Amino acid sequence: MGQWGEAHARRYLEGQGYTVSDTNYRSRWGEVDIVARQGGELVFVEVRTRRGSGFGTPEESVTAAKSRRLIATAQDYLQKRGLERSAWRIDLVSIHLDSGGKLLEVNHLENAVGE
Repeated sequence: MGQWGEAHARRYLEGQGYTVSDTNYRSRWGEVDIVARQGGELVFVEVRTRRGSGFGTPEESVTAAKSRRLIATAQDYLQKRGLERSAWRIDLVSIHLDSGGKLLEVNHLENAVGE
């Protein structure tokens, strides 16, 4: 389900004019699902897919600890590519499915995680 959600989020972002440059970037701190550009800004995207609401919404699943790992991973990405001075942000794309797996909605929250 996670891979399906990430592929769907990628298509959604590309349809919104984003250019995806990396997927599943890993560092010792964690992983960022999608790295994209929107204009001159780098956008690190966390994708959360949920079927039903028994375990809360996708948005609620991004904890403070996960936020810290996302920030550290994004900073690692920037440093390893010499992009420390680039404008960047972390977004959340949440994908809501019904209990049968049918797509209900896609939400894109810009600047979902901040320092």
